[in-house]
Amino acid sequence: MEQPQNLLRQLPAVDQLLRHPLLRELSQADHNLVVACTRQVLAGWREKILAAGIEPPGPEELAREIKNRYKASRRSSLRAVINATGVVLHTNLGRAVLSQAAAEAALMAARRYTNLEFNLDRGQRGNRYDHVSALLQELTGAEAALVVNNNAAAVFLSLAALAAGRETIISRGQLVEIGGSFRVPEVMAQSGTRLVEVGTTNKTYLRDYEAAMGPDTALLLKVHPSNYRIQGFTHEVTTAELVDLGRRRQVPVMEDLGSGVLVDLESYGISGEPTVQAEIKQGVDLLTFSGDKLLGGPQAGIILGRRELVAAIARHPLTRALRVDKMTLAALEATLRAYRHPDRAVREIPVLAALVARPEDLRRRAEQLQALLAGALGSRAQVGIKAITSQAGGGSLPLTELPSWGVTVAPAQVTVEELARRLRRTDPPVLVRVQEETLILDVRTLLPGESEELARALVEALDGINDPTGET
Repeated sequence: MEQPQNLLRQLPAVDQLLRHPLLRELSQADHNLVVACTRQVLAGWREKILAAGIEPPGPEELAREIKNRYKASRRSSLRAVINATGVVLHTNLGRAVLSQAAAEAALMAARRYTNLEFNLDRGQRGNRYDHVSALLQELTGAEAALVVNNNAAAVFLSLAALAAGRETIISRGQLVEIGGSFRVPEVMAQSGTRLVEVGTTNKTYLRDYEAAMGPDTALLLKVHPSNYRIQGFTHEVTTAELVDLGRRRQVPVMEDLGSGVLVDLESYGISGEPTVQAEIKQGVDLLTFSGDKLLGGPQAGIILGRRELVAAIARHPLTRALRVDKMTLAALEATLRAYRHPDRAVREIPVLAALVARPEDLRRRAEQLQALLAGALGSRAQVGIKAITSQAGGGSLPLTELPSWGVTVAPAQVTVEELARRLRRTDPPVLVRVQEETLILDVRTLLPGESEELARALVEALDGINDPTGET
């Protein structure tokens, strides 16, 4: 093996590389960034040489790698991606895709001055929450509403405002962990309330709550198990039973509904998810849920409930720290307006449209995509279709399997794993499903207009071009 020092001497100098035909014009137009990319590439190769004695590439290959790195560095870090995984609310991909009306409203709010906290009728300071609170009351039947930046914040703020220094009773089976390793007991501890857990993991009875209640009980808390289910030998207290107990003992009942849906999904064959309206109608005193899950809006935590309780939460100092901005409020308002007509909401809100899509329509879309890809890819890959199942994702509907259809791609020259890796590097990147050595594109989560982009991405990936790392 040649000595590392001899290999290091083979690396060209920065100035020499900048004069290469592939980099000369780029360097003249954006000198500082091209120099930075050149130094990064050379530093990377020095590390490889010192660590493993790898012989460096020649100037042509180095210049190509620098050019690819330059192109990658000019892209936004947060990018649009094609979601072909079939996970509708993919947390890692930003969860809910906004409706066109919501996106346009957010854009307007971003580009213009708005009456965010200005009452146009009175000509004086207003309340930012007025833009959505009346709509939320109208749609849900709640007395009052407040919006913060996510549901974890909604739960935390509600407990801090209503139960700090006092006890909150919850079933042991509802002490869940949500995404990112955030656990309900830890959220409760940070809020200042004292956790009192009752019952067992699989069985909790009303008498367990009654036995634990005392003069220091501030809240009865129910957490909807959005991202899991306990099945078999189980028993849980219903919302109606807990509300009745709370009223008899004059203790407010709070429910963390998690996802929160305003349309009854039972008629679309999706069961097990109570609507926000139904829980409010049962008499819970306070209810929280997410705006960017089954609601299909922007990331937000929505707090509904009795007027005096919501007012107490709104007065808490942390409310300002957890408040939402004008773009979130604009997108949320536009999303909520669609729910005045549930049929319209199901058509216009991408999350709902994806969840309730019929298998026969998905098969038709898969066949159309198969034909498009087969024509574009030719001998590069074999393209077929397959019956599969999709998921809601985002900690919603954990037991629901959504019948779907996918397009399968079997590449001729590379492995399925390599193709999936290359697709993550196309523009836009494509996220796929790999199962049993098969690459699957679930059409449920493909948005209108993405089929042509997907075809171009597959051609690029199979040809091994446009890889910003310089790897093929």
